[in-house]
Amino acid sequence: MKKQLLAFALIPSLLFGAVTVPFPKAASAATTGKVISSVSFRQSPDENSPRIRYLKAGEPVSIIEKVNAYWYRVQVTNGQIGYVSTSSKYIQANGQSTTPATGTGRIVASVSFRTAANENATRIRYLKAGETVQILQKVNAYWYKVKASDGREGYISTSPTYISTSGGSTSPDTNTGGGTTSEKIQKVIAAGKKYLGTPYEYGSSRNNTATFDCSDFVRQAYLDGIGLKLPSDSRGQGAYVKSLGHHVTDWHNLKVGDLMFFMSYKGTAESNYSGINKATQTITHVAIYLGNGQILSTYSKESGGVRIDSIANRHWEYRFLYGGSAL
Repeated sequence: MKKQLLAFALIPSLLFGAVTVPFPKAASAATTGKVISSVSFRQSPDENSPRIRYLKAGEPVSIIEKVNAYWYRVQVTNGQIGYVSTSSKYIQANGQSTTPATGTGRIVASVSFRTAANENATRIRYLKAGETVQILQKVNAYWYKVKASDGREGYISTSPTYISTSGGSTSPDTNTGGGTTSEKIQKVIAAGKKYLGTPYEYGSSRNNTATFDCSDFVRQAYLDGIGLKLPSDSRGQGAYVKSLGHHVTDWHNLKVGDLMFFMSYKGTAESNYSGINKATQTITHVAIYLGNGQILSTYSKESGGVRIDSIANRHWEYRFLYGGSAL
């Protein structure tokens, strides 16, 4: 009888004892951060994950870990844990300098001086040819944060068409792996070219490299090349590139290694695409830009799988929606 009573007494502790184990506290977090502008606070590191709420500008957070290049796992002040974008548009990590002086620059041709690193941001004014600026930060491959001669700070294109730089480092590129952006891109392209001729399969498995669809191929090239795990579908990849704030709609302005996103095929003639509002079109294909009007991608069994194509004056050019760097 005593043994039975003892057994019954143990049941509650076996069932409920686990709830008394304390959850890891924010003290174990790698660093702290501050929300710069309203950002989704989600249940998992996925843009389709349920949103817990929006974090507001000025909120402090504890950064528990950097899950990958585009998600932080964070803890907010009420103890709740979730995931937010790593984009510097939304969050600043403690100790992350936003104005490390990196040299000076001279404006080569008139260029827009904007309030944010985004082509749709408000233009402060045009900087004129001959003006000198202090380069405070290279935000990404497309934008410098600079201080103009009148003391105002803003953002301009990194293109050598507009600015000539001197002194200091303007390409810290610390977001993935080692090496400069150029070195990383070459690794990605080399990794992609290893798969030339690999058969096409729509909805291919992301767990092997026997076949690829377009987004699977691009994802694998970045994963093999520099260990960057992009979203698994082309629309997610497009959203990720846009979230970095440096996409362009004219393919002539792309850099080697940029990702290119295309709408549905409607024929070979340019007239098949006239009158279409591309801003409302859905992404159906993604490719890696190789420069000189060439792309590396895969799109059908009939075409032979992973291959290199020219885009100028072809349906690729007419279908192009936008493109940009994933770094």
